Amino acid sequence: MNIIRQLHHALKINRTLVRYGLDEFLAPTPLAILRPIARLFSFSFSRKEQDKSRGQRLRLALVELGPIYVKLGQMLSTRRDLIPPDIADELALLQDQVEPFPSSDALTLIEQQLGTSVSAVFSHFNPQPLASASIAQVHEATLKNGEQVVVKVLRPSIRQKIRRDLNMMHELASWAEKYSSEARRLRVKEVVKEYDATLEREIDLRIEAANTSHLRHNFKQSELLYVPKIYWDFTRTKVMVVEKISGTPIGQVQSLKEQGVNMKALADRGVEIFFTQVFRDSFFHADMHPGNIFVDTTNPDKPQYIAIDCGIMGTLDEDDKRYLAQNFLAFFDRDYRRIAELHVESGWIDEDVSIPEFESAIRAACEPIFGKALAEISFGHFLIQLFQTARRFNMKVQPQLVLLQKTLLYIEGLGRQLYPELDLWETAQPYLKRWLREQIGPKAVFGEVKEQLPDWLHKAPKIPGMLFDNIQRLSHEFEKFEELKKDITQLEQYKLKQNIAQRDAIIGIGFGLLGGMFYLSQELSVITIGTASISLFFLAKSLWPKKVK
Repeated sequence: MNIIRQLHHALKINRTLVRYGLDEFLAPTPLAILRPIARLFSFSFSRKEQDKSRGQRLRLALVELGPIYVKLGQMLSTRRDLIPPDIADELALLQDQVEPFPSSDALTLIEQQLGTSVSAVFSHFNPQPLASASIAQVHEATLKNGEQVVVKVLRPSIRQKIRRDLNMMHELASWAEKYSSEARRLRVKEVVKEYDATLEREIDLRIEAANTSHLRHNFKQSELLYVPKIYWDFTRTKVMVVEKISGTPIGQVQSLKEQGVNMKALADRGVEIFFTQVFRDSFFHADMHPGNIFVDTTNPDKPQYIAIDCGIMGTLDEDDKRYLAQNFLAFFDRDYRRIAELHVESGWIDEDVSIPEFESAIRAACEPIFGKALAEISFGHFLIQLFQTARRFNMKVQPQLVLLQKTLLYIEGLGRQLYPELDLWETAQPYLKRWLREQIGPKAVFGEVKEQLPDWLHKAPKIPGMLFDNIQRLSHEFEKFEELKKDITQLEQYKLKQNIAQRDAIIGIGFGLLGGMFYLSQELSVITIGTASISLFFLAKSLWPKKVK
């Protein structure tokens, strides 16, 4: 039954794409031969919105397919180096201009979640949505105390829709890994599983509220980033109330320039915020498309970022951070051998790989980048080169880094729009060097000692007693060990005695059988008596074996 549902959903996706004429994207590729098949299984000969551009049709199709596909469009909208401008412009509208759901549904859900009427909580509530995205929409409101807020409300039945699409993705991932070694190398099933967990967290607004609160704490009093306040008394699973912010959407580049914003400073600060979140806090905003970022232009020379929508956050452990920082710095120094060694040490590449060969491949991928500004660097082409390198050396995809990789793509896309001359690597290098010094230098050692010292001083008076207890415990363990050795020796002696007894018994039985044969032949009575005596001797010896030394 599940297979039938999945097949039905796959056919629905195909029908939607064909009806919007999106099979035209296959035309210039080797997959063009599949167009007649796709059209046949669409079971529809009608076309929708044929008077619209391909970008508009793609955007409308993604909206019709659902939230997961909308999020895919959001990510692609920042990759203007990979997709044509007309498509990028249309996909950018997916960031906060998805078709809203009826306000009556939003009001009903708010009252169900809060357990009271809207008028009891808000002195004013705007029924017209301020913005509408793939997972939720937001409304402006005013609390009874006069504070300006926005109310975020999940879309009706969004959990069921996401689960349907994710089930399809799980099925496709299993099928891909079953029949494709490349899919197994990329660990597609693990990636989909991680994405599944991420979306599950995003559709629980209490988790988003907690993420927002934590990010706000990390950047408290910071001039770089402002995170709005959460109103916990009015936050539930499907409803969240948060401070209303005012700022210029970061995608409105021309408006920022007209306000006199220092675009280089803005771009530099964005890079610093990203690396601070990743390496200082191990907690980074992983959905940094332009719809979620605003700019406070009060001080144009020192513009401050404002971050909203913290539903998707990424984390890294200490080992991942250290390897990433060392890889980045090795890249800055063009130390390709160190990059190859780090990949092996981290387990991303098998230990039996040829380091010199891997080093040479990395050099071929990285060397063309140096000496160019960000505007001249095709990171899409660079990622393709690295992907080809990964295929050659069986590099394993790290699921914990998928969100980080996506966020890096967003950072690059924003960098291109804000300040095309920005050298991302030059901006990041000083920060990473400083972070590594803090982690492994003398200051880091002193800091660790300083941190642990109170605990050591607290335990110091107990150390003599602890030493005495440990010595006693070791003494008892040694006595047990000696007893065990004695038991083992006795066991070995017993086994040896048993073996000797078995040998004597076999010899006694053998001579007994031989004596019986002589007795039955009624000849050689002396020999018969002799063999019988020997038999009795060995049988008796087997019953009372001597002590083995």
